[in-house]
Amino acid sequence: MADLEPTVAILGATGRVGREMLAILEERGFPCGRLRALASGRSAGQSLTFRATQVTVEDVEGADLSGIQIALFSAGGSVSRRWAPRFVEAGALVVDNSSAWRMDPQVPLVVPEVNPDALLLGRKGPGGLLAPPGIVANPNCSTIQLVVVLAALARWGLRRVIVSTYQSVSGAGERGVREYRAQRDGLSSSSDVMGRVVHENVVPWIGPLGDQGYTEEEMKMVRESRKILGLPGLRLCCTAVRVPVVSAHCESVNVQLARDASQQDLRSCLGSLQGVRLLDDPHRRVFPTPRDAAGGDDILVGRLRPDPSAPNTWNMWVVADNVRKGAALNAVQIAELLLSGE
Repeated sequence: MADLEPTVAILGATGRVGREMLAILEERGFPCGRLRALASGRSAGQSLTFRATQVTVEDVEGADLSGIQIALFSAGGSVSRRWAPRFVEAGALVVDNSSAWRMDPQVPLVVPEVNPDALLLGRKGPGGLLAPPGIVANPNCSTIQLVVVLAALARWGLRRVIVSTYQSVSGAGERGVREYRAQRDGLSSSSDVMGRVVHENVVPWIGPLGDQGYTEEEMKMVRESRKILGLPGLRLCCTAVRVPVVSAHCESVNVQLARDASQQDLRSCLGSLQGVRLLDDPHRRVFPTPRDAAGGDDILVGRLRPDPSAPNTWNMWVVADNVRKGAALNAVQIAELLLSGE
């Protein structure tokens, strides 16, 4: 982009992820000539702080979209399907955090540490970044932390992956957090958002029911991982579970490799990854937990050990803050790539 200080918009700016996007833009010194905060009419008029300046939230329905170069969306699939094409038509590049565009074959689904080249597949001449529709999809939070690890292990070939997720209530948005806290504090036993009471419980069900008894959340991880890794035939099976934790998702990952690798090979590989931190000392009970990951940007990996029941197979425990790396940070990192043109 020629403009070194673009106008950046956040749609869904008053939500949990939107506010985190705002904070991360400031933390990382993102070059932003003007920041516009957009939301529904219910939130219009609220004031947010960005770089010591008050930003008034605008109602997207009446907003002038001209002049926006980059738009970060975190307002849900139906909102994205309606508004992303309008922002693109007005000249913006949209980074969308919903599931609306992820499996569209024309839309790149990007984790910057894994497949940044996907942004260049639609390149059109000098300085061009992305053919129409001008949208980049941010993957599901659980997919992001998984594929960063799988992409590194792919050097030995990925034969089969079995993953069970242990997902915090913030994965259900601000409403999910409020519902959980009301349950915890004895104020309500409502489970309208998450389907079952999560307080003092573990619920193996996230999202609507899909094919063959799997939930939508489970199939998202399968389909998105295949697309991001460029492995359409990857054998991957998932069970998604909601747990009574506010922040950070955990994953138990079992990976069967196609070729031999030693434990030291894997430790060296994972320990050298950008954005990954190895916390793995079984003799001192060093391993990652949601408390370690909450509020941080790194993907934490521990409990690395061989699976004695199958050859070339390894178990590991992967933890990350689902609102930061699993949503807001990944979106800002995509925007940084778009801005750099690299």
